[in-house]
Amino acid sequence: MKRLRASELMLLELIIYIVLWLNNDYLASLVSIIFGSICLAILIISLLVEWIERSKVPRWYYYYLAVSILAPIIAWGFYRALNGEIPWTQG
Repeated sequence: MKRLRASELMLLELIIYIVLWLNNDYLASLVSIIFGSICLAILIISLLVEWIERSKVPRWYYYYLAVSILAPIIAWGFYRALNGEIPWTQG
C-alpha cells in the first residue's frame, strides 16, 4: 500500500475540514479543536520522548502530525475569510 505524502494528506484534510466548516460551523469548531489538540499533544510528547531517547520513528510521522495540526487552522481561516464571524459565538 502506498503511503500518502504530507502535501496530499494536507489537501485531503483541508477538503474534509472546509466541507465540515461550510455545513456545520459549530460541529466543525469542536472537531477542529479536539483533533488539533490531540495531535498537538501527541506531537509534543513524541518530540520530548525522541529528545530523551532516540527511537526509530520515521520522520514522516512528525510531518503527518504537524499537517494534522495545521489543517484545521487553515480551514478555520478560510471559513473566516468567506463568512466573517462565526455565528454561534455571537451572544
